[in-house]
Amino acid sequence: MDNLKLYEIKENYITYLAAYEPHLFRNKKQEQKKGRKYIGVVFQINGLDYFAPLSSFKDKHRLMNEGLDLIKVKDYAVINLNNMFPVPLSETRYVDIRSEKDPHYRALLLAEYRFIKSIQEKIRKNAQNVYKIKRRDGDQSALAKRCNDFLLLEKACKEYIK
Repeated sequence: MDNLKLYEIKENYITYLAAYEPHLFRNKKQEQKKGRKYIGVVFQINGLDYFAPLSSFKDKHRLMNEGLDLIKVKDYAVINLNNMFPVPLSETRYVDIRSEKDPHYRALLLAEYRFIKSIQEKIRKNAQNVYKIKRRDGDQSALAKRCNDFLLLEKACKEYIK
């Protein structure tokens, strides 16, 4: 499988899916300068490609332990696998880090991406395990309760493609 890459996901698709899953991460809060980046493709299932949101590292993350669904990208960012979701490739845009005009943001993205590449097998393995646990447990475990409803989002994704 190819290296994981950074993507942006079109706002229309995020808005569409948010109607099905209220915990879906939005691309950008009003006070943010840069839109959310996503890591993809973390895995493929049922003919769909899954992407995971990347979130800025915050003080609260220092106190949190990594788990199956939360992976720290050093002190740059965190990957929230519990919030991954299926995305048609037509609704994605590859992030070309070299074209980022802000040199500080470009350096941050490059540092994040290098680390993500170094742990991509862990990311993929964890993503598959999170998916399996959610499917198996429904909402009966703490991890499963934190997860998006993957099957519902898959159905919505397939409807969107039509």
